[in-house]
Amino acid sequence: MSRWDKKQPPKKYTTGKRVMEAIAELSKSDDGFALRISEHVQWMEAKRYAMSTIERTERSLVSFATWAEKRGVEKPGQVTRPMLERYAQHLYEAATERTGMPLEARGQFNMLSSLRVFFRWLARRNFVLYSPANDLELPKLGFRLPKGVLTHAETERVLSQPDASTATGIRDRSILETFYSTGIRRTELTQLELGDLDLSRGTLMVRQGKGRRDRMVPIGERAEDWIERYLSDARPVLAVDASERALYITAYGKAMSSGSLTHRVKEYVKAAEVGKEGSCHLFRHTMATQMLERGADVRIIQEILGHQKLETTNIYTHVSIAHLKEVHERTHPTSRRGPLSASAGVEPSTGDRDG
Repeated sequence: MSRWDKKQPPKKYTTGKRVMEAIAELSKSDDGFALRISEHVQWMEAKRYAMSTIERTERSLVSFATWAEKRGVEKPGQVTRPMLERYAQHLYEAATERTGMPLEARGQFNMLSSLRVFFRWLARRNFVLYSPANDLELPKLGFRLPKGVLTHAETERVLSQPDASTATGIRDRSILETFYSTGIRRTELTQLELGDLDLSRGTLMVRQGKGRRDRMVPIGERAEDWIERYLSDARPVLAVDASERALYITAYGKAMSSGSLTHRVKEYVKAAEVGKEGSCHLFRHTMATQMLERGADVRIIQEILGHQKLETTNIYTHVSIAHLKEVHERTHPTSRRGPLSASAGVEPSTGDRDG
């Protein structure tokens, strides 16, 4: 066993500061929202739900509880189906604090889905007589293409932005190369530990990815080189506690957070001046699209990305239309305009009229 193979115990979920402040404003009555939400979060943690799922669920439930208590409802057992329908309408119409715009359909869907699971959980434990959220209609989610995909040249410009003369710059270049080479999600990267790397085989183990599924993904040689350089030249400089097993750490020696990662990658994309916006997920879209354009089978991409359904991966067949257009123009005999035939306006012959 190598010195990197020792695994840390599962990380305990911690409520965020803003959600904690909102919980403090809720009623502390018996069977109240604060108590039941806390118990539900503990149950999710015991069932080993992903930290991001627990965080999203708790935030959604506290948001609903705050809305309900402003209307005199302090306990889940007092919630009715009409009330949930009014809340769904509220989500559709109300402006969010962050953007000043109503929630997108995906955000509404996630918040209402959390409520359905919560009330089903309450009913199964006899905390409420029945779930008022049964058959609650959820927003329809339309087909949505990724907002932007980088070309190969644009990708190289973004990758070259970190200052490789510093420890944090080497780390950030390694992070960007890892995103581009593997297509893993932001949360999956923050959860990587030293023991998840197998550079001798050129693989990376993603543990408890989306849907709590493990998968092994390949790493390209260039990404391997940058990871090795990070491990030898940068991580020892950044490390404060030798027991920290997180692969990518901050200047204070702690595991990087998803928010910090998003901010840094977004700034590099902006600095590259490629005329496109995005952050960590931009590399996931880019990697999949560029592989597809170079002939990779869509099922291979599905395995690498960790998609449970092929339909999810098939979105990249639509994104790669530029490549299809290029091939069409290069190979189809009528793809380029030429002089119209002299007979273009001639009346059809008698035989032609008969079909």
